[in-house]
Amino acid sequence: MTTHRFFGALALMAVLATPALADEPGPGGSKPPVAKTGEEVYRTYCQACHMADAKGAVGAGRFPALANNERLGTTAYAAYIVANGKGGMPWFKDTLSKDQAQAVLTYLRTHFGNAYKEPVTAEDVAAFGQKPMR
Repeated sequence: MTTHRFFGALALMAVLATPALADEPGPGGSKPPVAKTGEEVYRTYCQACHMADAKGAVGAGRFPALANNERLGTTAYAAYIVANGKGGMPWFKDTLSKDQAQAVLTYLRTHFGNAYKEPVTAEDVAAFGQKPMR
């Protein structure tokens, strides 16, 4: 193949390689994964403040423990706090879907030393303004 044909073929390939056919930048594309399970939602939204072991933290602020937390025994209270926040905790009714809120509350009520068997329902979280799944 002559140099002229080689560069012509190379130019043609460059023109045909549109952005739609190219890989997205970054290691996993440009769209972050959506947290679906209660554990994924906890790790994505809650763990930074309440810590990996859910025992809370004290430092620049006070982040209460979710481990062995009697307040999680009341489904309505827990759903209200996730939806509307309290003190320094932001509200999540505009961030989490009903499914995500239901999943994380059920996860918290059954992990970290909490043993509340009553499941959190979609109605529990919808009552406080949680949005449907996006």
